[in-house]
Amino acid sequence: MPSVSSVNALQASIALAERQVQQDQVRVNQDASRLEQSRQQLSDDKQTLDDTRRQSTQASNAAPPKAAAVPNLTQAIEKPSRAEQVLPAELSAQPRTQINAQGQTIGKLINVTA
Repeated sequence: MPSVSSVNALQASIALAERQVQQDQVRVNQDASRLEQSRQQLSDDKQTLDDTRRQSTQASNAAPPKAAAVPNLTQAIEKPSRAEQVLPAELSAQPRTQINAQGQTIGKLINVTA
């Protein structure tokens, strides 16, 4: 006949085993949840990658933008001939004499001796 202590030891072992099974079941459920989240993330990432590839293909297949026409710089500045070149009026007029604050003409030899 089994003793009371051996029955109690068996019951304690069974209770411990049941707790371990419950803990393992919780871990399995958590892992399953993380696996499902990872699968969903993978699916989203694949969709994003497909969209990016499609946009890249469309962009590379699009006609390249036309380059701006290069101006002909020899014709960009019109240079008149020597005969057509005219000085502005203020440069072509005869120079006028200027008078300083003492009434003396500037530009001529001034006698400073008295």
